[in-house]
Amino acid sequence: MNSATGKGSEGFDVSGTPEDFLLEWSATRGNLRRFLEDRALPPLGEQAQREAGEAAAAGAVAQVYGLDLDDFNSGVDSVSGAIESAGAVHVNAPDPDVPQDAGAAAFFDVDNTLIQGSSLIVFAQGLFRKRFIRIREILPVVWKQIKFKVSGSENAEDVDSGRQQALAFIKGRSVSGLVEMCEEIVDKTMIDKMWPGTKQLADMHIAAGHQVWLVSATPVQLAQILARRLGFTGAIGTVAESKDGVFTGRLVGDILHGPGKRHAVAALAAIEQLDLSRCTAYSDSINDLPMLSMVGTAVAVNPDKKLRREAARRGWEIRDFRNIRRAVRTFGIPALVTAAFSVTGWRLRRQRH
Repeated sequence: MNSATGKGSEGFDVSGTPEDFLLEWSATRGNLRRFLEDRALPPLGEQAQREAGEAAAAGAVAQVYGLDLDDFNSGVDSVSGAIESAGAVHVNAPDPDVPQDAGAAAFFDVDNTLIQGSSLIVFAQGLFRKRFIRIREILPVVWKQIKFKVSGSENAEDVDSGRQQALAFIKGRSVSGLVEMCEEIVDKTMIDKMWPGTKQLADMHIAAGHQVWLVSATPVQLAQILARRLGFTGAIGTVAESKDGVFTGRLVGDILHGPGKRHAVAALAAIEQLDLSRCTAYSDSINDLPMLSMVGTAVAVNPDKKLRREAARRGWEIRDFRNIRRAVRTFGIPALVTAAFSVTGWRLRRQRH
């Protein structure tokens, strides 16, 4: 210390209060930072600053979500498109009587997880009834659904091509017309196809104050109307680009299938400040492994064969609400066919008498 001036070796005044010392020390550090930023290490220009910012963002995204920046930005596009479609971030406000558990959420796939079968075939049937498409255009979609029913698992190429076909069908159509049609599809068809067990799981999350989101490859308008009817927080789905209220036939962001769901959930978690380690994801398909693997709790619902094996290997919970398939595994097809014929014969005999 310099005894004559009462200053330390670095020129700080240590004769006053601790608060005075901290203020002087902070001011000195601020002067040093400005010297480094303005003189020693000045910015190289706007482009260099942009690259530095992107690099910093990429590092943060990689550390938190395990994604590169392009994938994360793709997810942001999907979430932004969903928000624009709904006109708000959430399609339902939480129950004011339920304390909210901030940071916790549940993500539900739709096809064969929340509803029986594929929302694509339901959507295509709705398009057909409204004369958006003709019978020869719907046949490839029906064939994909038959393959799904027989195999019990999704084919990523079939799903993607089916969505692209649906986009082609709605090109040039009004957004309001599609929304009206989706409301009819949900109310007259999809609600009746609900798996009650999965709905109960979603209701448990709502009762616990968690956000509940649908994350589906189905058109976002259809997913959001379904979420609104069920009292869920919101929905992210495949977003079809529109201009001036008319569909262009192009996509915004990803088709939300496989990795696309992971990208969108990461972006949604950033926007909603969700802690993914406290979140739960539900799906039936091995194609959704990227989304299932990024949350703290993964549940396989009505799983296909590959997901069932993977869930068992990882120790994930498995929920199977398919009574017929469980019966086939338990009793075998011949026994069930014999029983069906026996019941049919018994009913015919009763009608004759």
